[in-house]
Amino acid sequence: MSYRNRRSRSRSRSRSRDRRRDRDDWGSRGGWSAAGSGRPSLKGRQPGERLRKPRWDLSRLTPFEKNFYQPTPTVLNRPAYEVEKYRNEKEITLRGKNIPNPIQYFSDYNFPDYVMAEIRRQGYEQPTPIQGQGWPISLQGRDFVGIAQTGSGKTLGYILPAIVHINHQPYLERGDGPIALILAPTRELAQQILTVAQDYGTSSKIRSTCVFGGAPKGPQIRDLERGVEICIATPGRLIDFLEAGKTNLRRTTYLVLDEADRMLDMGFEPQIRKIVDQIRPDRQTLMWSATWPKEVRNLAEDFLKDYIQLNVGSLSLAANHNILQIVDVCQEVEKDTKLRQLLNEMAQERAYKTIIFIETKRKVEDVTRGLRSTGWPAMCIHGDKSQQERDWVLSEFRSGRAPILVATDVAARGLDVDDVKFVINYDYPSCSEDYVHRIGRTGRSDKTGTAYTFFTADNCKQAKDLIDVLKEANQVVNPRLYEIMDMSRGGGGKGRNRWRGRDDDRRGFGRDRDRGRVGGGGGGGGRNGYSNGNGYGTSEGLGRFNQFRGGGNSNSVPNGVGAGQARLNGPPPLMGSGSVKASMSQSATQNQFNGPQRPPVQNVGASMAAGMFNQASSVAGTVGGGLGIMGAMPSALNWPRQ
Repeated sequence: MSYRNRRSRSRSRSRSRDRRRDRDDWGSRGGWSAAGSGRPSLKGRQPGERLRKPRWDLSRLTPFEKNFYQPTPTVLNRPAYEVEKYRNEKEITLRGKNIPNPIQYFSDYNFPDYVMAEIRRQGYEQPTPIQGQGWPISLQGRDFVGIAQTGSGKTLGYILPAIVHINHQPYLERGDGPIALILAPTRELAQQILTVAQDYGTSSKIRSTCVFGGAPKGPQIRDLERGVEICIATPGRLIDFLEAGKTNLRRTTYLVLDEADRMLDMGFEPQIRKIVDQIRPDRQTLMWSATWPKEVRNLAEDFLKDYIQLNVGSLSLAANHNILQIVDVCQEVEKDTKLRQLLNEMAQERAYKTIIFIETKRKVEDVTRGLRSTGWPAMCIHGDKSQQERDWVLSEFRSGRAPILVATDVAARGLDVDDVKFVINYDYPSCSEDYVHRIGRTGRSDKTGTAYTFFTADNCKQAKDLIDVLKEANQVVNPRLYEIMDMSRGGGGKGRNRWRGRDDDRRGFGRDRDRGRVGGGGGGGGRNGYSNGNGYGTSEGLGRFNQFRGGGNSNSVPNGVGAGQARLNGPPPLMGSGSVKASMSQSATQNQFNGPQRPPVQNVGASMAAGMFNQASSVAGTVGGGLGIMGAMPSALNWPRQ
């Protein structure tokens, strides 16, 4: 056989092995997650299908201790009225039997010295409500569900009982899996939990590791093989290791499901059930969630026994009351200008660490590129970023070297940065639960924060839920939210609703063409489904909006349709950026809309009141033409991406 034929046959065998290896690796993973915790199964394979549920015989299992609660006389003898007063003040709601009194002060329980030293080092003065009432329940070995807003201290609420639980168990032997297993939806949250576990567990020589997708398997496998008492994992990667025999859960007696609602939203329920099947049924199980939907309740009924439900705050969807919520009802094309104005105002403060949430990965990249091109220190993360890059970006954000983080919902939960001052919802999320989690990145640990939200007519289905969240938190409700809510009920189209999408509005002949409220506006509607005033005015910020749409070229305004001076009556120049100069000439108007020549349109400015969300718009100029042909509004601004 010739040398060339041997090489050809060798390459063919190598390619076949690679294909088989790729197929096996993909098939062993669980359901896909935007956080990179798993990948889609192939050819109908179910996550964890190679795992077999053990036949548990409780009579043959080694007994273990899980009740370590020894309350001090102060707690035992505390009057019932004082306990009730504490629970009412902290908005603690409980359901279950034989509920212990809360720990109101750290001195109410004999925590080990090394734990108290770490608590003092981090500056905690007293337990948070979820900790004060949750610790006695956990230390008794009871199953329980904790429902609390973000930033309530729940991580420490289950880490300290885990450390106490582990210290009362026999030492791990070779081949043993973890004693405490904590499941989390995203790698960022898993890494933050690991930091807390190491802070409080190192002194008692408790080893912890973090298992998640998007990072090399080798170091994670080595940690598991050497033996760890605490394993924090995302479901997809843990399923991989269980199927491959790299670890087991035979010694696991303490199980935590953190952000259970988020894991279910991400489609992890099959993986969670497969994992829980591998754990002895007499374990202690703690489930933590920010919301209490039917799916989470069903999971609790299946996994928990005689559990206590602990709720801090409202039983309905509720946001952190330490957060000032400001909602700006605007149009899609105004978002970019409003974002720049907001950042200008925020930058006046000494610390302005900000997270900007955007729905799509592509838009995240576009907005970040646009901000950086004008001098703003912005960085971004989303599900397509490698783990190394995400870690570096988060490190830069935490240190303050890059105080602006642009992100998809991958950062909405579990990102624990104490000094985030502002959250901006550039795009409103698809559900109001995600809104609550997003704004929860600020106002943590009893600090205050501010959340700004751009809300458009496309979000009309979420208007009622948002109004309910605002009312529950005693926030001011923008009156225009009620208009959008009414539109969503009526379906738009008729009457005097300016947010219509009728064909006559696209032509500029809608009934509301004489009712322009914001900026100059052509007669309405178009692709975004709403009209905006009379004539063929222009919209402030068009040139700057085009900066993102055009890949950072701030001077490329299609078809000559622009916004006059982009900033018009807006804020001072933005950190070295030049003015976006474009004009709407007669010929450009004619070419863009195929209409007759009209007198040129004068600029329309917006006078932004102090908070810029008062939406007090003033028209500065006259509008020519009586037919109300559409000017620099939807069709002019919805050109395809260059």
